[in-house]
Amino acid sequence: MFKNRIEAAGTLARQLQRFALMPGVILAVPRGGIPIGAVIAGKTGLPLDLLMTKKIGHPQNREYAIGAVGLADSYILPHKGVSPGYIKAETEALRKRLAEMRRKFMGGSRPLPLKDRIVIVVDDGAATGNTLLSAIQILRREEPGRIVVAIPVASTPAARKLRAAADELICPLVVDDFAGVGDYYEDFQQVSDEEALHYLRQLRTSPGAPIDNQPNHRANHAHR
Repeated sequence: MFKNRIEAAGTLARQLQRFALMPGVILAVPRGGIPIGAVIAGKTGLPLDLLMTKKIGHPQNREYAIGAVGLADSYILPHKGVSPGYIKAETEALRKRLAEMRRKFMGGSRPLPLKDRIVIVVDDGAATGNTLLSAIQILRREEPGRIVVAIPVASTPAARKLRAAADELICPLVVDDFAGVGDYYEDFQQVSDEEALHYLRQLRTSPGAPIDNQPNHRANHAHR
């Protein structure tokens, strides 16, 4: 059990110190992964960027991922009953949302190059692992030197899938009888846009300084 995302990130950061002097990039999943990524970036000195991908859900079950869309690429698994028109419409809509999100959090900065670098993908946990799994397929096309997934908690099936897809999985808490990511945090309030910007601003203005938790958090055991 972790007190909050900041404490969980500290646990991950200790295991990621070995990458501190290597050419690497931290990619945080918005928004829950941003405080995790900010802490790790502050402790390792590695640059932080955002993982700008979103899953495409099946038209009959939006929670079931059939692929993912990035700002410039996509990864789609063929499924019966999924038309090219649906894929096109979903891709355009998701790409527009991703572009808006990047502008909000990162301004006009261009995505960091990933080719030949160690790419450390961070989030606050994984229930199924399917969204991260699809994102890894997109990242592979940018030819990184190594993909490391670093998350505080995951279900056993999610950990198994991510360990097979990435070059390395760092996950201090892997749970067999898994209910939801929020059950392993005392404070799992959803990260708002304002809080995400707070963490990113804190990292930019005071690099190397400890990242503090946002005040007035209330416990929120939402499941992912």
